[in-house]
Amino acid sequence: QVQLVESGGGSVQAGGSLRLSCAASGYTYSINCMGWFRQAPGKEREGVARINNGGGSTYYADSVKGRFTISRDNAKNTVYLQMNSLKPEDTGMYYCAASSALIVGAAGPADFGYWGQGTQVTVSS
Repeated sequence: QVQLVESGGGSVQAGGSLRLSCAASGYTYSINCMGWFRQAPGKEREGVARINNGGGSTYYADSVKGRFTISRDNAKNTVYLQMNSLKPEDTGMYYCAASSALIVGAAGPADFGYWGQGTQVTVSS
């Protein structure tokens, strides 16, 4: 089993920044891809970014390209999401996810088998 714990959410004004962290524990050797998803009230969960092990290839949703950066620290089994130039439409619950598979291109929630409990991000205008 893999456990994921997110932190770093909060409330900021538009244009501000936040950095989310996701610490993995348990069978971390089985993880090949980690990602961030978000879900706003009344909307479906959507992929924000993901990063693979090995070469570290990344993927970003068009809505966050150029503003968000995903990175990882393998020694700490932690993945980060640096969010800059935040907009009100970035508001939602942000979830960390992990997969035992290497993922190419976009990925949906069904591609990830492990999930954190979520951390709230609220961006006010």
